[in-house]
Order: sequence, then structure tokens, then C-alpha cells
Amino acid sequence: MRLLLAGGGTGGHVNPLLALAELLRSEGHEVIALGTREGLESRLVPERGFELLTIPRLPMPRRLSLSALGFPVRLFMASRLVSNILRDRQIDAVVGFGGYASAPAYLAAWLSKKPLVIHEANAIAGFANRLGARFTTKVAVAFPNSNLEPHVLTGMPIRSEIAVSVAGYDKQQARVELGMDPSLPTLLVTGGSQGAKSINDAVIESLDTLKNAGVQVLHIVGDKAGLPDAKTPGYVRLAYCNRMDAAIAASDLAISRAGASTVAEFSACGLPAVYVPYPVGNGEQRFNALTVVDAGGGVLVADREFTPAYIAEKIVPMISHRKTLEGMSKAARSVAIVDATERLRDLTLSALHTGSRD
Repeated sequence: MRLLLAGGGTGGHVNPLLALAELLRSEGHEVIALGTREGLESRLVPERGFELLTIPRLPMPRRLSLSALGFPVRLFMASRLVSNILRDRQIDAVVGFGGYASAPAYLAAWLSKKPLVIHEANAIAGFANRLGARFTTKVAVAFPNSNLEPHVLTGMPIRSEIAVSVAGYDKQQARVELGMDPSLPTLLVTGGSQGAKSINDAVIESLDTLKNAGVQVLHIVGDKAGLPDAKTPGYVRLAYCNRMDAAIAASDLAISRAGASTVAEFSACGLPAVYVPYPVGNGEQRFNALTVVDAGGGVLVADREFTPAYIAEKIVPMISHRKTLEGMSKAARSVAIVDATERLRDLTLSALHTGSRD
């Protein structure tokens, strides 16, 4: 089968696209990706050896304006471009993951009478997937509290090597590989692919507090933070970490934004986390973390409340109490869906075999 996988912009769209693409390719299917030149997919998709076709970036207008009035025309024109791709490349089905390239792909699939599958990574869906859900009943969601109905709960496809590698890692060895003390409790801090200034600032201000408590920090600040890599006793700072399996394996607790990929990976690996949802947008990150938080595998704290005082009063006691962490780890694993990629693959193949958008 030949499939077009559409989506991109952020890791939450690109990572599940790549996870499904790699599984489908391993099973003999041909996969072509559709995205934009500006999104994260422009780098990650070719790096994984997949062909990437691009269309113009098509953001949804946020308020009424002359530009907004022309949006339906631009959407239709972009969908015509995708329709041509579906015809010329003899695409059998379209799978969309949200983002700027997805809405034209959904409309093109509907106009071309191609089977359409949608995967929504966030608990609160964006415009593209809300639109696409009108064209198909094959809607997969990452979290049970999704606002897309009806849906099939597949979970969030994650890199297959993450959970397998973490499970096989010795915690002390992972710390040594990252240049850290193998005997100290380890706090992982990450703001996701974009970084998080408020998290970075609060943690940096708290380094003395954490060090005095005997806690070492692995701090992934993000490429956009403008902070150089650093390594001092008790503190390792990286702009980007290409060894997330080792980072997760080395850590006892994480502080993080609540992007869908991050929540899914931490849960699958049983890493307890304090989630600090991104405070801008439609609030989807808070809802992404609710399932694991309600199960006891994580804690939610508002961005404005994540301060050095919170770290001293909440984080230090938490990471210092082994039984608390063990209970949280078990709870996180209890809600993880480790076969999400296979579930999405099955939904995709079912759409292909029925030959219908329903």
C-alpha cells in the first residue's frame, strides 16, 4: 500500500507520524510524508529516510480580518495541490496528525474519496483535526479524555526504542554515561522541543537548594534558550539531548511541560513527573497530563506557581522519598499504552481494507 502521512510543526505532530511511518515501512508499505518547509518535519522526516512533500504553511486565522475572509479560498487551493499528489502518486489512503499541512490533506482525501485516518495527540484537538473528524469515523486519540467524538483510543505512538532501551538500562550506568554521579538522586528537567524559560529560570535559581539536598540535575534547556552546555558537580546542562533513553533511565523524577509525546514517553517508562503545562494556547497540555496525574503517576502545577519556593517545598521532599517515587512509577505505567503505534497501524489498515472513509 502507498500512504500519505500528513502533519507537522511540532514534535507532538511529527513524532507519532514518524513512529507510524517506520512501522509501516518495516512491513513493506510505501510511506510519503506531507508537511511544510517551516515545520520540524522539514528536518526530522528526511533524517529518518522518508520522502517529504511540502505545501505552503496555512495557519488558521485567530480573529476576523481580510486575511481571515480569504482563508477558505486558500484552504481549497491547498487541497487541490494535495489532490494532485494523491492522484499522481497513486496514494491509497491518508493519515493525518494535525498541524498546518493536515487540513488541506483532509479536504483532499474527502474530495478524492480516499480512506482517511486521523490521529489526535492532544486531549484538546486543534482546528485541523476538528475539521478532519467531519470527514471520517477513523479517529484515533492519545488520551481517553479527548474532545473528539467518536474516537478510538490508540494512545500516543512513541519511538519504539525509548521504552525498550530504558527498561534494559542500569540506572547507575546511565548516569555515568551522562557524566553524572551514579549514586545521587537525579532530577531530569526539560521543556520539550521548544524549551521553557520559566522552568529553566526557576531550576537555575534553585541549584544551590537542590545541591544542598543531595540532588543532581540533568537540565535540557532547549535550543532556543541561548544557554551553553555546561557540566559541574551536581549539574549537567544540555541545549539538546540525543540520548533521551539514557536521560530517562538515569532519572528518578522529571520536571517538564506536558506535551503529548513527553507524557506518553514518561508514562511508558514509568518516570514520575511534575508537569508544568504551557500557559498559552487552548490549555491542551493540562488535559494531556490529567490521566496520569489522576492515576497518581504525576503532579500538575501551574506555570505561575512553579517557583524556587515550590521546588524547595515540593520537589525536594518528593525526590527524596523513595517509596513515593516507586508508587508514582507504578501508577504511571498503569495508564501507559505501549502498543500505540501498532494500534494506529491496525486502524489504518482497517480503513484501507474497507476501501471507505467510514
